[in-house]
Amino acid sequence: MQGYAGVLIMFVMAAGVSGLFIGLKSVLGPRNPNAIKDIPFECGKVPFEKPTGRHAVKFYLVGILFVIFDIELIFLFPWAVVFREVGIPAFVAVMFFLTMFELGFVYAWRKGALQWK
Repeated sequence: MQGYAGVLIMFVMAAGVSGLFIGLKSVLGPRNPNAIKDIPFECGKVPFEKPTGRHAVKFYLVGILFVIFDIELIFLFPWAVVFREVGIPAFVAVMFFLTMFELGFVYAWRKGALQWK
């Protein structure tokens, strides 16, 4: 349990600083709302339509594929750092992981998940 004391302290400190900033904002911040400040804006411009439309599924699909490839790199980086120490069994395991990952990639490609229509 002592190994996690530093992590617990960091969580408490992060929560304390966040709470302090939120409290200071509500105490010290200006309070003069008006109609101009209440309208939504995009990059300083007046919006040209209400944000009620739907996003195409392709945006979500590209986002999910990005997360999957990002997670692959998260697994590969630590393995590459300790490659010489872990030996051949770890190399075989990583090659199996990459093969399965590549099969999933080819499946998504053949299904047309990467095409922008």
